[in-house]
Amino acid sequence: MRVLYHLPLSPFSRKVRLVLAEKRLPFELQLEKVWERRPEYLALNPANTVPTLIEENGLAIPDSGVICEYLEEAYPDAPSLLGATLAERVEVRRLLAWFDGKMAREVTSNLLGEKFMKRLMGRGNPDGALLRTGYAALREHMGTIGMLAEQRTWLAGATLSLADFAAAAHLSALDFASDVDWSVSPATRDWYARIKSRPSFRALLADRVPGVMPPAHYADLDF
Repeated sequence: MRVLYHLPLSPFSRKVRLVLAEKRLPFELQLEKVWERRPEYLALNPANTVPTLIEENGLAIPDSGVICEYLEEAYPDAPSLLGATLAERVEVRRLLAWFDGKMAREVTSNLLGEKFMKRLMGRGNPDGALLRTGYAALREHMGTIGMLAEQRTWLAGATLSLADFAAAAHLSALDFASDVDWSVSPATRDWYARIKSRPSFRALLADRVPGVMPPAHYADLDF
């Protein structure tokens, strides 16, 4: 059985979980507390980040971007999430860079990083200025997602793609922490309601983290 080392509120881990489920590839989850810096895990992933996927043949694949590209190449018979044409693949990869790069830096790191990871790593209390920066940036990114959702069937075009799962992974982790004001962008809310109703999302909606209570709507498929 393949194993995915993860953290429940890591959007990068969540993205890979969604992709594996969407491709119908069975896997087991292994919680990895990266702040403990286990030598055994560092041997698998010297960067000490999550996720890391261990394939059935023992191959260790670190980094969510590398994992998703690997899954596209290794399982060509599974539904592709990169697009059918070169132009579609460019747009999917552009949005992946946006969500896992720009949004991760401006929003996720400033909110989840300050509120949860900083505490777990023993680095003191959240920085209020960074939290304010994160909330302001979240409104801007929700506007971007809403604009895409209004113009297209899915974020990158006519078909569901890795871009949708990347954006949904970040928003789902932020929503678990009660950080998302869905009234900011009704179009984003409607798109997210569609994607979280997919069977691949069920495991994420069942997640629970000690000491953190998600809002009542978190697991509500009607929102």
